[in-house]
Amino acid sequence: MKGIVKLYKFMKNISKPELLAPAGNLEKLKTAFAHGADAVYCGVPDFSLRTRVNDFSIEDIAEGIKYAHKIGKRVYVTLNVLAHENLLDDIKEHVKILKKIGPDAIFIADPGVAEIVKEIWPEAKLSLSTQANCTNSASASFWAKQGFKRLILSRELSLEDIALIKKGVGDIEIEVFVHGALCSSYSGRCFLSDYFVGRSANQGDCAQPCRWEYEIKPLGHKKALIIEEDNKGTYLLNSKDLCLIKRLPEIIAAGVNAFKIEGRAKSVYYLANVIGAYRRAIDFITANSDQELINKELEYLNVELEAKLNHRGYTEGFMFKGEENLQNYEGNFPSSEWEFCGQVISSVKVDDGYALKVKVHNTLLADDELEIIGPSYNILNLQKLKMKDMKTGEDMLEAHGGGGEQEIIMVTKQDWPDYSVLRRKIPKTAS
Repeated sequence: MKGIVKLYKFMKNISKPELLAPAGNLEKLKTAFAHGADAVYCGVPDFSLRTRVNDFSIEDIAEGIKYAHKIGKRVYVTLNVLAHENLLDDIKEHVKILKKIGPDAIFIADPGVAEIVKEIWPEAKLSLSTQANCTNSASASFWAKQGFKRLILSRELSLEDIALIKKGVGDIEIEVFVHGALCSSYSGRCFLSDYFVGRSANQGDCAQPCRWEYEIKPLGHKKALIIEEDNKGTYLLNSKDLCLIKRLPEIIAAGVNAFKIEGRAKSVYYLANVIGAYRRAIDFITANSDQELINKELEYLNVELEAKLNHRGYTEGFMFKGEENLQNYEGNFPSSEWEFCGQVISSVKVDDGYALKVKVHNTLLADDELEIIGPSYNILNLQKLKMKDMKTGEDMLEAHGGGGEQEIIMVTKQDWPDYSVLRRKIPKTAS
C-alpha cells in the first residue's frame, strides 16, 4: 500500500502496540487481563455511552484500577458522553472522584468536558474518543494543542490516512479499532434511536435500530418511500463486524500505538477468544521477520475467530480500499460448531495433575469434545472429561450452568490459570 513502510524490513524500529480491551464489569476486566490485554477501558453508566449494558460502579472501577496496577496493567475511564447542560455539575463531581482513584487516562469526546477535566485534574492524561470524529491531520493537531496525548481515530479512515495523521502528530499516540461491531452512522453519531424510540445513542442509550428488520413501501400514490419495521423486512443498516487480524502487520507499520477491541457488552468467552487471538498475533508478528510464517499464523487465527465465535460476518471496514459489501442483509449470525460452556475459577495441584474448579455456563457432558483456552490463545483439546460435583465430590456425567451457577471439579494434566475458558463442540443432531 502506498505511503506505508513495509513492515518486514523495519520491524525492529517499530514499538509493539498496546492491546486495549473492553470491560463491562470486574469479571470481564480480569478476564481481559488474563488473556493478554495491556489495558482495558470502562466507565460508569451515566457518562460512558453504555447506560444499559454496564455493571460498573465507581467502587468497581476503583477496585479494577488497583487490580490492574498491581499486575502492571492500565485502566482507562470513558467520559465520552456528548454532555447536555444538565450533566455538567454531575460530571464535575465525577472528575473529582476520578482524580482520587487515578485511572491511567480519560476518554473524552466533548470539548467542554475536556475543559472541566483540565480544570479539576490538570495532570490527567486525555484521550480523544472516536465519537469526536478525528479524521485528518489538521484536526489531530488541534486536539494535540488542547492537551490530548492520544487520539482514537474515526473508524471511517483508510490506512493511508492513518499513517499520514500519525506522521503529522509525532509523539501523540494513535489508537484504532481492529475488531468488533460497527455502527452504520459516522463513528457512532447516530440519531435513529432517539428519533424512533426516544433513546439517544449519543447519551449512551442506543436501541440499535441499525440491527432492526425493515420493509420499504411506496408512500401512497407518491414516488416517495417509507421504511417500516416488521417481520417480513430486511436488514438495511446491519453492518458486518470488523476483523483486521490478518492486516495487523500493515497497521503496525503505519505507526499505530494501540489496537482497540470493541465489545463492553460482550461475554467473557468473547474476550478470551478475541483478546487471546490478537495478543498471540501481535506477539508473533513482532517476534518474527518471515512474512510467510506471519501470514500462516494470522490465517490460522482468522479462521479460529470465524469458526468458533458468533458474529455477523466479518469485514475489513473502511481501512483498506476495494472492500466488498459491509452489510449483513440477513441479520443472522454465521453458525458456529462451538459454544461457551465454562470458565476456570481456580486450580489445585493433585496427584494426577491439576484439579480445576470450573463455573459451568452451558450444558457440559462427560463425552463432549472440549477445548480449554488459556492466555495468548493457548488451546488444549480434551475428550472423555472427568467431572466431579463441587459439593459432594461424586462423579458426574453432565452439568448444566444456568447462568454460571453450577460449579464442578475437572482434572487435567496441565495447569490452567484463572479465567481460562472452556468451549464444547456442539454434538450433531441425529438425522
